[in-house]
Amino acid sequence: MIFQPRQRIVFIGDSITDCGRRDAAAPYGDGYMSLVQAFVTAARPELGLSWVNRGVSGDTVRDLAARWERDVVEERPDWLSVKIGINDVWRFFENQLDAAVPLDEYTATLRSLLATAVERTGCRLILADPYLIESDRDDPQYAMTADYAAVVAALAKDFGALHVPVQAAFDRVLTSTVPADWAHDRIHPNLAGHAVIARAFLDVIA
Repeated sequence: MIFQPRQRIVFIGDSITDCGRRDAAAPYGDGYMSLVQAFVTAARPELGLSWVNRGVSGDTVRDLAARWERDVVEERPDWLSVKIGINDVWRFFENQLDAAVPLDEYTATLRSLLATAVERTGCRLILADPYLIESDRDDPQYAMTADYAAVVAALAKDFGALHVPVQAAFDRVLTSTVPADWAHDRIHPNLAGHAVIARAFLDVIA
C-alpha cells in the first residue's frame, strides 16, 4: 500500500470522477473514486486516510486550471489523483471546436498544473488515462484519445508519478465483451465500468 497513516488523497477530474459527489452521492460520488476509497478503507482502516473528491462534470484541463488553486493547492493533498482529457477530445467530435483542447495545449496545461501542485504542496501524483470504451482501434475518437493518454503516460514518467492505464484496462475487458456492456455512450461507465477503472487504480496503489 502506497499510503501512509493520516494522509490526504485528493481526486480531481471530470464527470467520471464527479459522479454526483456534489449532490445525491456526496461526498465521494458513486463512481470509481468511491470504490477505491471503500476498498482501501476496508483493507487498511487503521491508516485513517482523508479522501476528497473534486471532480466536476464537463471539465477539460482549461477548467481545471481555473480552479486549481482552490480545489488542489488549498486542499494540501499528500497524494493527488488526476484523471482528465475525455472532454478535451470529445468536444472535437461534438462539433464544439471552441471548447475542444488541442493536444499541445492539453500537454502544456497539464504539465504546468502538475508542476504547480508538486511545488506548492509537495504531493505525490497518480495520473490516470483518458479513455474511450471502443473495440475498433481505427475509430477516430479512439485514435485521438490514445494520443492524449500517451501524454499522460509520458508526464507520469517525467514527474515520477504512478500511472493508471485505464484505456488498457477497458481494452482487456473488450476482448470478450462489447462497449455497451460497460457504458451507454462509450464514455460514462455503468457500475461495472467504474469497477474496471477502480480495479486499475487498486492494481497500482496496492
